[in-house]
Amino acid sequence: MGYIPIFFDVTGRECAVVGGGEVAARKVESLLEAGAHVTVVSPRLSPRLEAIVARGLVTHIARDYERGDIRGCVLVHAATDDPKLHRELAAEARALGIPINVVDVPELCTFIAPAVVKRGALQIAISTAGASPAFAARLKSALEDQFGTEYAVTLEVLRAARRRLHADEIDPADRMRRLKDLANSALPETIASGDLAAIERILVTHLGHGVGLARLGIDSAVLGLTRATEVPE
Repeated sequence: MGYIPIFFDVTGRECAVVGGGEVAARKVESLLEAGAHVTVVSPRLSPRLEAIVARGLVTHIARDYERGDIRGCVLVHAATDDPKLHRELAAEARALGIPINVVDVPELCTFIAPAVVKRGALQIAISTAGASPAFAARLKSALEDQFGTEYAVTLEVLRAARRRLHADEIDPADRMRRLKDLANSALPETIASGDLAAIERILVTHLGHGVGLARLGIDSAVLGLTRATEVPE
């Protein structure tokens, strides 16, 4: 099998999860976090899924799957304990051109659900092409230790810096150079250290005179810091 890594925008789009157990609940939560409209098809639900349904976050079809339930969806997860149903779902999804993931049966999948390390806008996806989900989990644990919450804050700063330089109508080549240099700076490590003055110095060095956190519209409290400082010149 050959796979390409891809991030798929499901915001506001219809997705289906067939199954009502704990694995299905994890798939539902992941889709909801991404902003999808989710339909769950299962006659029985785990307590975790019952709570989600009770909050009105998903559409619940409280019966066994019937052919056609996935029509109109852009993505499907099959997470039941019925191998025959999984084969039928996989065939139907392929016929309809809908990407499907069948839990623990890679040969029926048209996409693999990776293990994901998420820090704000940063997402690091890990896949073993279905060879060993346990090894993917091991790599995820290692990366979670390596990439802390400072990377989420760093990306917010980089996003704000990009917007600021666009608003200031900086020459495109100069803007690209400044943003590249800032991205390659010690900004994540400095945010992790909590040194506000050092953060401001990095921003001024790469973005220009007077461009600190305040100019970028970022409250220093977001960084876990409360002491105000003037932007170095």
